Amino acid sequence: MHVRRLAAAGLLAAAAVPAVPAPALAHGSPTTPISRNSACAGNGTRRDTAACKAALKATDGFLGAYDNLRLASVADDRERVPDGKLCSGGLDNYRGLDLARDDFPATKVKSGRNLKIAYRGTIPHQGSFRLFLTESGYDPAEKLAWGDLTKLDEIKDPPLTGGSYRMTVDLPKRTGRHILYVVWETSSTPDTYYSCSDLVFPDPVPVATKAAPSPSPSKVPSTTPSAPPTVTPSAQPVLAATRKEDTGMIDLGHWLIGGAIGIAALVAAGAGLSRLRRRETR
Repeated sequence: MHVRRLAAAGLLAAAAVPAVPAPALAHGSPTTPISRNSACAGNGTRRDTAACKAALKATDGFLGAYDNLRLASVADDRERVPDGKLCSGGLDNYRGLDLARDDFPATKVKSGRNLKIAYRGTIPHQGSFRLFLTESGYDPAEKLAWGDLTKLDEIKDPPLTGGSYRMTVDLPKRTGRHILYVVWETSSTPDTYYSCSDLVFPDPVPVATKAAPSPSPSKVPSTTPSAPPTVTPSAQPVLAATRKEDTGMIDLGHWLIGGAIGIAALVAAGAGLSRLRRRETR
């Protein structure tokens, strides 16, 4: 009788203890670059950040497990997941991950480099990973839409090493803040998983412009009178030659005038002699 009472008391005590839910199975999410659900979800690693706190508040204080953001039997991603709800996969328990913010935990990357991806797989599955990146000009102040994305690659059944699927993808040219959107469609289950990983590309380096040359100071005209021009030696022979020719012309004129005067004097003298002779004969 005493044993029965102890057993009954033990059953009552066990019934008073709340049941602990079993951990979810068959799930996954990117941890490198860190996704919003890996950072902010119920067992995320960056829940102390402002963005994660805001995401938690937006879902009334509850976010689902980081590796359980999945939809079953998806025929078309775009039809099943509406614009503005890509990061949550359209699931209400993850709606805080759709907030348009530029301070979610992010990974620094560079254009033209290989981005290494580690997608944590809590239970292995076969399937394909579709990788998308927001296009140039993406505005993190707007909720993510399908029209913001361009497909980078699709990788089927990557290796599972150290508990994560390992992949690499080439990053195109981008600047500023962007989102890597990963869709994991499993082939061994009916589930498809969605995630947003925030990336930060370096801002463009401003091109240095050459400074315009400063104008040279204008020359102030001198007030000192300039010296008269000097005559070059080459001009002197010309002047000397001119003087010699002028002297020759003057001498010739003198001879002509002198000759005329002499002739006139001879004529006058002859006339005088003629008059004397006429007087004597009278």
